[in-house]
Amino acid sequence: MRSLIAVVFGLATISPAWAASTDCPKNFFDGQAPNLINSKLATKTQPLCFTEFAVLHSGLTRTPLYSADHLTAQRVALAKQMRRADAQDTFHEEQSLRSGERAWLKDYVRSGYDRGHMSPNGDMDNPVAQGESFSLANMVPQWPSQNRGIWESIEEATRAMASRYGEVWVVTIPLFAGAQTQWLHDRVAIPAKIAKAIYIPSTNVASAYISDNGPDSGWQSISVAQLRDMSGIDPFPAVAESVKAVAVQLPTPPARRSFSKGGH
Repeated sequence: MRSLIAVVFGLATISPAWAASTDCPKNFFDGQAPNLINSKLATKTQPLCFTEFAVLHSGLTRTPLYSADHLTAQRVALAKQMRRADAQDTFHEEQSLRSGERAWLKDYVRSGYDRGHMSPNGDMDNPVAQGESFSLANMVPQWPSQNRGIWESIEEATRAMASRYGEVWVVTIPLFAGAQTQWLHDRVAIPAKIAKAIYIPSTNVASAYISDNGPDSGWQSISVAQLRDMSGIDPFPAVAESVKAVAVQLPTPPARRSFSKGGH
């Protein structure tokens, strides 16, 4: 498995691109799912449609290759009124995936890593979607101080943009390190970086936050084209190349004094 990961995630961009099923087009800008520019990423993948987000799950990494959703100002306002469920009672294995290709709850036990949401619970505006967001198919192993620190701030900044501009399209992508990828219990791949690509239709602007999955991690803005080259995934196939090529400086995530105890 590790040798295959090195091949799949270590290749330069190749063609033709591969796109997941668009059975849930409402989660993708213009109804188009992200393209896998490196088509070998498609090995052992399964698209999953949830109530308010979509995931392309990899049976190689046992994590999402991406999650995608459409954030609106109305959805953010409703989500703020939702009471978050007890995390320890709601994390669950994704039964729609084959047992050998999905993460297990025990993979994360005493691992030192959080179960990090790719589509955040804080974006969900109803109990069904909230529960679905705790599927391990929506999780990656995430360093606690990143997950509960800068990454939570990036999620807050993204919701603030949806409130300000009316809507944003979001694709969150974990980036792996090829042969240097680390694993939980030799089963679940740990991303080296995590990125959140954002497209704002009202201003026709796209850019991405990216952050190292480790202690004392910071963040930076990169262009969607840069993210595509790094990850092998084009999050917004319907957005013009001229827009994806520009690295727009995204809003600074709100400062956080410390991160809370207890895994996400």
